[in-house]
Parts: sequence; C-alpha cells; structure tokens
Amino acid sequence: MNSNFWIGKRVLVTGHTGFKGSWLSLWLQSLGAQLHGFALAPTTNPNLFELANIDQGMASDIGDIRDYDAVYRCVDSFKPEIVFHLAAQPLVRYSYKNPVETYATNVLGTVHLLETVRVVGSTKVVVNVTTDKCYENKEWVWPYRENEAMGGFDPYSSSKGCSELVTSAYRRSYFSETGVGLASARAGNVIGGGDWAEDRLVPDFFRAVEAGKAIAIRNPLATRPWQHVLEPLSGYLLLAECLWEDPVRFSEGWNFGPESKDIKQVCWVIEQLVNLWGKNAGWDHDDGEHSHEAMSLALDISKARYGLKWSPRLGLDDALEMIVRWEKARHGGADMRAISLQQINEFQGKVL
Repeated sequence: MNSNFWIGKRVLVTGHTGFKGSWLSLWLQSLGAQLHGFALAPTTNPNLFELANIDQGMASDIGDIRDYDAVYRCVDSFKPEIVFHLAAQPLVRYSYKNPVETYATNVLGTVHLLETVRVVGSTKVVVNVTTDKCYENKEWVWPYRENEAMGGFDPYSSSKGCSELVTSAYRRSYFSETGVGLASARAGNVIGGGDWAEDRLVPDFFRAVEAGKAIAIRNPLATRPWQHVLEPLSGYLLLAECLWEDPVRFSEGWNFGPESKDIKQVCWVIEQLVNLWGKNAGWDHDDGEHSHEAMSLALDISKARYGLKWSPRLGLDDALEMIVRWEKARHGGADMRAISLQQINEFQGKVL
C-alpha cells in the first residue's frame, strides 16, 4: 500500500455505517481521504459507526441503495473519484426469511450504484465488495479460484453471485470503453471488534458472555476462511490503487482470504475465544433443525498474492487476540475511536 496515494482523494463508501464499512471509513480518514458515505442508518445497537464516531471525519448520507434517485443524488453531488461498494444485506439466515429484500439490495443495489457511476462520469475506480459465498459451493476440499462458477444455495449467496454477474456485464458493456477500473473483491468470514450482527459467531459469543450464558453452536465442525476485518480491507485499498494505475490489467474478480492454516473449524475458533476471554465463557452444541449452511468453504488467494503482491499479515491467533483486546477495552469504558485507530495503525505497520 501507498498511504500517500489517498491524501485528498474523493472517495465514496456505500454501506459506511456497517461493520466493514465503518472500519474502512475510519482507515480512509486516517489516510487523509476526502470521504463521503451512503448507507442506511446503523441496524444494531450498539454499533461501531456510533461507538467510534465514524461520522466525525466524513460526510454521511443516510439513504437506501434500493432508491436509485437517492443514490444518483449522492454520486452526482459528491462526484467521487473512487468508490467502494459495501452496501448490502449481508446475512445468510436473514436472507431465507427476506429473499425479496436481499435480492433488491444486493442485485438491484449494485445496478443502481454502477449506473449512477456510469451516468455521472467522475469516477476512475470502483471496487464492488461481494463474498466468498458467491461461488457455486460443491463442498469440495480444495479452495475456490476466481474463475470458478458463480452460484449460491441460499438467497444471500445467490444474490452475491448475481452482483458479480452485474459487475462483469457493466465492466464489459460500459467501463472497459471509458477506462474506468471496475473490480470485485471476494472475502471470507470477516471478524473483528465492533460487529454486532445477528447469526455471526464472534458477535454471538460476546452476546452470550454478556448474558452469562454459553453460546449455542449450530455447526461446530464447519470450516471457514476466518480473517480479521483489516486483512481484506487492506486488499481492497491496494486493489483500488492498482486499478487507478492500470484499470485494464486489474479489472477482474479477486479473492482475499487467510493462509490455509487459518481455515479452521467453528469449534476451534470458539475454544480460542473461550480461552482468551476467561471467566463466564463457554459453548454448547445446538443440534436442532436449522436452515442449510455450507460445511466447507475456502478461498485460493494465489492470484492476489502474485498479481497484487498482497498477502495476509495476521495469523488467526493474533486476529482473535486483537478482537478480545478490543472488546475488553470497550467493557472498560475506553475511547473506541482511539482504540480502533490504534489497531489500524498497529496493522498498517505490518502492511507498509
């Protein structure tokens, strides 16, 4: 990464009130970007956006990515040079209950964002953040590469595969002719301080701790590509820099995941969290009936390693320690904007 690259750049982050969007916005603020956000109001209480006062260093539009006119007004008024598209309905189990909302947000929302970028014409770089679940999951043991088929069993995964297809169509139909760099970024199970989403392992663990209960685990033997939130964010930032310099070469899909040694079972991760937290922490197996979830999922990051010179900097042990440290600081009443910036600086020292 070239931290000087971001000074003064006009950057739009959709989904800036969410977990990943808040961390990305805080990082871009620390790099000196001129930052604007577009998103729904935070959906959880507490939330990182308010806890770390993310809006202190940026302009913030509260709006719905499903509302084309609102998206257009935001893009047209700010005229961003770089766009990170993170606005999404991000939960698998929620998508089973709300498929229409999920497809409208994740598919049509992508169309709205790319169409406004096309029409306004100020943007040089767009990074559309999707997910590792965009691939057609065959439950095989080897990791998925960027040329694997898009798919998805559940509405969330399917909608993200559709978002990838929309991105490809806009790239080939419009942006390749105008020199706009458009890439998609596919990351694995992202964890970090400040996540309070439902049906995610780490937030569910801390909710159980606060309630004085053992966390109930649905699929303890499921494997996932766990990574600290700052890992893929560093990849998104680096990808945007590369797209700025050479949009033709880098306008593709890119995987950002952990080293193979950090693709762990759920039970391993929860045991580490129990040991790091200490008292009042434990887990039980919830063996009731549940919606379908993939048991095995991993990403091949060879392309990012060699094409972008990107690689993970934190082992999963270090990532979990950072998360517990962040959460204990919150419990102690610390300034969480300062703590979050401290962790960004700590991580950035490993990247630069």
